[in-house]
Amino acid sequence: MNARANPAGLVFPWPEPPPEGEAVTVAPGILWLRLALPWRLDHVNCYAIADADGWTLVDTGIDSGPARAVWARLLAGPLAGRPVRRMLVTHHHPDHVGLAGWFAAQGAEVWASRTAWLMARMLHLDRQEAPVPQQLAFWRQAGMPPAMLARRAAERPYNSADSVHPIPLGYRRLVEGQRLRLGSREWVVRMGDGHAPEHVTLWSEDGLVLGGDQLLPGISPNLGVHPTEPEADPVGDWLESCARMAAHATAAQLVLPGHKLPFTGLPARLAALIDNHGAALARLEAALTEAPRTAVGCFDLLFRRRIGEGEFGLALVEAVAHINYLHRRGRVRVAGETAEGARLWGGA
Repeated sequence: MNARANPAGLVFPWPEPPPEGEAVTVAPGILWLRLALPWRLDHVNCYAIADADGWTLVDTGIDSGPARAVWARLLAGPLAGRPVRRMLVTHHHPDHVGLAGWFAAQGAEVWASRTAWLMARMLHLDRQEAPVPQQLAFWRQAGMPPAMLARRAAERPYNSADSVHPIPLGYRRLVEGQRLRLGSREWVVRMGDGHAPEHVTLWSEDGLVLGGDQLLPGISPNLGVHPTEPEADPVGDWLESCARMAAHATAAQLVLPGHKLPFTGLPARLAALIDNHGAALARLEAALTEAPRTAVGCFDLLFRRRIGEGEFGLALVEAVAHINYLHRRGRVRVAGETAEGARLWGGA
């Protein structure tokens, strides 16, 4: 193991991830596993905690034939044929909950926050063959170009059920401050918000943090507003979560994230996440004071790179989120509407 540091003050004890189907021991009784994803972010990290009666898994990857085949190799190989007793889900996104129901069908008990379980189950049951009117109105109001809007109106949208196994009826609820005994350690549940509501993170007394997508190195998770809750404030929720978790963070803690590499230096990472979003909000507020823009018209301010069609949807929901943050705090206002029906935002 050759630790690698970076200018942001983080240290990466393992410079490379485990090959798919293999595992790396990151602490006594804890294995790091990695599964491929068919998206721009092409992988997800999962973790296996050894218990006396089998394994507790943390997150799963999506439900697909290739992912099931990888899990079969992992179960027969690094997991030594021992049963999966508990399936702990950090949050409701498909790359983290996708196979929870599959493991549950084999006897595992699903552990999750109430909101994660409800969201995952609701989204799995909500199947649409075409975008609903509320979705089209949301995209139009945000400033999606008319030609793209017309194309998307004619396409079948992504459905959670495309990559998530049916979610079981029963689960065990995790709550803020709860203490869990998993393996040889006691863990404290700390909930994050912003990327996903009631996102579970686990903190052990000996300096391990299972961070899911709440605590990532190098990238900030998507903070998006969706048609289901168009006035939501995920950026505000995210900043509050980062500040709250900073009170429990130490430089020596080993963070086991949902993507990228395990790292130490959590206080510096939380400070950087707060600063990065603060800088983006300041750029956005200054530009809107000079001239009104749509949410889509703010892409260059927020991302400072070209956004392709494949990532357009994620960029759109994040742009709306940053505008909602400023609007809720009286720092921007509605300044009109374009001929196509997109809302313009200007300085307060």
